[in-house]
Amino acid sequence: MLSCHYIQKGLLFKKPSPLLNEQDFIENLLEKLKHSLSLALFHFYPLSGCLIHCHDIISPIDVLAIVQTLFDHHKAVNHDGHTMPLLSVQVTELVDGIFIGCSMNHTVGDGTSYWNFLNTWSEIFQAHGHCHEHGDVPISHPPIHNCWFPEGCAPLINLPFKYHDEFISRYETPLVRERMFHFSAESIAKLKAKANKESNTTQISSFQSLSALVWRCITRASHRAVLQSLKEWLESPLIYQFGRYFDPYCVVMSSSPRFNMYGNEFGMGKAVVVRSGYANKFDGKVMSYPSYEGGGGVDLEVCLSPIVMSVLESDQEFMNAVSVCNHLY
Repeated sequence: MLSCHYIQKGLLFKKPSPLLNEQDFIENLLEKLKHSLSLALFHFYPLSGCLIHCHDIISPIDVLAIVQTLFDHHKAVNHDGHTMPLLSVQVTELVDGIFIGCSMNHTVGDGTSYWNFLNTWSEIFQAHGHCHEHGDVPISHPPIHNCWFPEGCAPLINLPFKYHDEFISRYETPLVRERMFHFSAESIAKLKAKANKESNTTQISSFQSLSALVWRCITRASHRAVLQSLKEWLESPLIYQFGRYFDPYCVVMSSSPRFNMYGNEFGMGKAVVVRSGYANKFDGKVMSYPSYEGGGGVDLEVCLSPIVMSVLESDQEFMNAVSVCNHLY
């Protein structure tokens, strides 16, 4: 986990129209964002600090690359939290929109914690003007800061290393295409019904049916890479290395359409899209988000090598399940 990147997700909002004074709007927005963020951090106080050493105890359709510039902590891994903030928020003004990108250290929280923080921040922002004192800020889902360890497991775990570079690695994302695919609730319902009928069961879920389709089609599109990787390994067996000998024939699903992403409100209405940064991407990575219209639809951000992505885009079974998404137009 210490070698993994920070969680990086962000929301794009349209600027209100018309704006009588754009400069005043931006300045007022930033002040309200900073104030509500400070109140949110009162509840999520671990995010205000950094990781420490206890020396006394132990030593377009495609997602454009420019999106990566909308996040702070570029290429930072979780271990960097010893010297870098555990949380960073970058607000970027675009020609006709505002992008709020948030980076959070993955060792202090998972995706559920991440979106709970964003939801709480949004909740406090919307209550701005009604609550001024930390103790008066009402939040729906307070964070849980209690430490928990499995029974019989000591709270301090000593790693068998003397130096950080013995266990910290910095993974460079290979050349991949990132593309968004939209699946409507109706399309997913058809996939679920088909999967259950073929298996003569009623136990296959919507997530399982969609994941199975994605896995089957990506594997089919990359079968040559799989065979080549296997051939190279048989000729010269090597210890597993992240992103090199595993990813070509593995589809990794992350994030979740159950997270409340579009419910975040910062005075500009509903976010237009959700986008992610550089962090933790490789050939075969698939991130799932709730669709803009809600109701069970899912948006998948798929990362594949350019060749495999082109083959996937020509896969009739896959593209027949993909739905048209036109809420931006």
